[in-house]
Amino acid sequence: MNLFSRTIVMLCIAGISSVSLVSCKAKDKAIPTAIATEPVDEMKASKIIANHYNIKSNYSSVYIRANAKYADDKQTQNVTAEIKIKKDEQILVSIRFLGITMAKASITPTSVSYYEKIKGTYFEGDFSALSKWLGTDLDYNKIQNLLVGEALDDLKKGKYTEALVDQLYRLDDAKTGNTKKTFYLNGADFTVNKQEIKQTAESRMIQVAYADTKVFPEATMPANVNIKTFQPKGKSEINLEYTTITFNEELSFPYSVPNGYNRIIIK
Repeated sequence: MNLFSRTIVMLCIAGISSVSLVSCKAKDKAIPTAIATEPVDEMKASKIIANHYNIKSNYSSVYIRANAKYADDKQTQNVTAEIKIKKDEQILVSIRFLGITMAKASITPTSVSYYEKIKGTYFEGDFSALSKWLGTDLDYNKIQNLLVGEALDDLKKGKYTEALVDQLYRLDDAKTGNTKKTFYLNGADFTVNKQEIKQTAESRMIQVAYADTKVFPEATMPANVNIKTFQPKGKSEINLEYTTITFNEELSFPYSVPNGYNRIIIK
């Protein structure tokens, strides 16, 4: 898989935090979220989770433009990304380099498709191939949640042990097994600060971190997303700096593979 192919797949599942502030454009001005400056009270996992899901989220679509940087052990690539989300239905990611569309991905609850221009290749399939390639289970909801700064899993459906660590609420999945999941929520507002999925036996981990969260009338969104993957075959990282965020616009989701492209299989 070449660089742009890997970039488009990684944009569907991972990202990073940047120390620089970005200007998020929206119909209404965003308000920075509160930072916990006072000691945070300890509380049970059930209450922490309930407070997390009390965060306002009332939108039908999201449009995001971002500066993106992909890096692995061998190479680095800076691109721009356009991300369109029709909530719970479809995600369209377009990757551009010097203004030219180099790759596109279309994601629905049942399918994942993408193509890349340099080698003229495309992929059509479901989440099983990407899950195997990345070393963790994926589905549409996880990708959507990752991009908008929500917990990857539905925390209401699991059991978690709680701890207070550096003004963050830490939730550890109470299930035993090879896969370990940990969620860190900000003590001041219960937004996601960081989330990790580890597979101990395979020495695999995905870590997603968020910074510079903004409160819009429609939803609370990150301005920076940091996604890192660690596997025995190497590390990779995607840095997303959201420069534009708008809600509830009429979005189109055009996707078609150019003629003459060759289908590939992700192993």
